[in-house]
Amino acid sequence: QLAGQRVKTFNISFAEDAYSEARYARYIAEMHQTDHHEIQLSPAHFLEHLPAALESMDHPSGDGPNTWMVSKATKEAGIDMALSGLGGDELFAGYAIFPRMARLRKMQALWELPIPLRKLAGKTLVSLRPGVASAKMASLLSMSRYDFDNAYVQSRQVLSDKQIAGLLTQPLPPGHLPVEWLQEQGWEGSDQHLLSRVSAAEMETYMQNVLLRDSDQMSMAHALELRVPFMDHQLIEYVLSLPDSIKYPSTPKKLLVDSLPDLLPSYIVNRPKMGFVFPWEHWLRNELHSYADERLKMLDKNESFRKGEILKLWGAFLKGDPRVTFSRIWPLVVLAEWINS
Repeated sequence: QLAGQRVKTFNISFAEDAYSEARYARYIAEMHQTDHHEIQLSPAHFLEHLPAALESMDHPSGDGPNTWMVSKATKEAGIDMALSGLGGDELFAGYAIFPRMARLRKMQALWELPIPLRKLAGKTLVSLRPGVASAKMASLLSMSRYDFDNAYVQSRQVLSDKQIAGLLTQPLPPGHLPVEWLQEQGWEGSDQHLLSRVSAAEMETYMQNVLLRDSDQMSMAHALELRVPFMDHQLIEYVLSLPDSIKYPSTPKKLLVDSLPDLLPSYIVNRPKMGFVFPWEHWLRNELHSYADERLKMLDKNESFRKGEILKLWGAFLKGDPRVTFSRIWPLVVLAEWINS
């Protein structure tokens, strides 16, 4: 409306429909009459451009290639500056971590039970419902007491401290564990602002150290200027000051959705949330299997890793172990390629 011309919009689509938001992007594009560009990405196309994407990094990241691909297509369409929605989930409670932390706070009485009893409950949960969520809950129940920093980090870590220690030949030096870094931030807030505390943790960790860094590097690799309007400091200060009841009365990003009543139809608002994730689960077991297998075997020979542990994790993923998802594997593949290059 402000531009006075058709805005260009971009979306990456996949043949694997479960991972593709193409139909939703088309719906919004038609509704607002944008000049829409749909980028169809296949595993073969991805592999063709992956070396160039990794070459653009000064820090290995499993998320980086996603942004590199869409930045490339945007620049090739003649765009020099683009807007990103990065920060919307972190600020307006869009991630699953927000209601999860709220539930954990309501369950604090559990940590008054004896540790042996809590550990037994955790083991029972894992045996009845094996998977990442159960394993994390069991780990939380084994904490000596409940505290926000440890609960948040354990809920958000891809690999637990124990798993990391099991992969490495040398322990991480003091100050390198996520919980140690988070505790140094010293966020203070009332019980009304738990979600703001989660927002602050998200912005100080995953968003700052991964998403913003990747977005900057991957867009500038194509001389594309990327702008993140949700990161306006006045907007952040205002939203963080609001109580939880306004930001998340029952559904995620309620405050943001209500501010755009005529722009977002219910078809879009009420659909299941999807992140900007490639079909890694399928690709790593099929088209990317050989590529990943070769690099993980190479990483397994690196002196920083315990012999056989990387391949054990890879094997568990290929066998369908619900505790080992693509997010445990793909970053290791990227790390191997980054070290090699």
